[in-house]
Amino acid sequence: MASDPLNDPEFLTSLRRDMLRFADMQLRNREQAEDAVQEALAGAMGGREKFASRASLRTWVLSILKNKIIDVLRGRVRENVTVNPENDENLKCYFNDREHWAEDTRPSEWETPQQAMENKQFWEVFEACLYRLPEASGRIFTMREVLGFDTDEICQTLGITTNNCWVQLHRARLALRACLGANWFGEAA
Repeated sequence: MASDPLNDPEFLTSLRRDMLRFADMQLRNREQAEDAVQEALAGAMGGREKFASRASLRTWVLSILKNKIIDVLRGRVRENVTVNPENDENLKCYFNDREHWAEDTRPSEWETPQQAMENKQFWEVFEACLYRLPEASGRIFTMREVLGFDTDEICQTLGITTNNCWVQLHRARLALRACLGANWFGEAA
């Protein structure tokens, strides 16, 4: 494909730089960050037919990277928890006796194209604001709110106290609120 951004050296250079920055901020290990980025890019190249254009290509590749980072971080703090999907009661609550969606768990309606564009633009502004955060606050916020880690996992992985974690999250949220207020909502900072 001639118009495939994954074949464009400028796009790949810019994307790889952002991916490496994100991975390095999360992993604090340059070699693991490089490996995660390479695996994510290889996964994107090999699975480009799975890209459904519901998000930008950049967002899609970064979501692949996010999953690689989660694998690395969880590998650092291994828990031997096994799940048998056939016995998983959590899945059964989503469906009724006829194996149709339960009323309160039915997927939401799709966005209109205008809503999707506004949503995409919001996340681009949010991401820019996130990159402006101080390194520690940005890392902790991303681990908690983007990667889905709980406070104990964050504290254990980073070697910080629970109190410090909550202070950093509070600072990150305040800074994001001010940045989004000024750059998205048009409020005075």
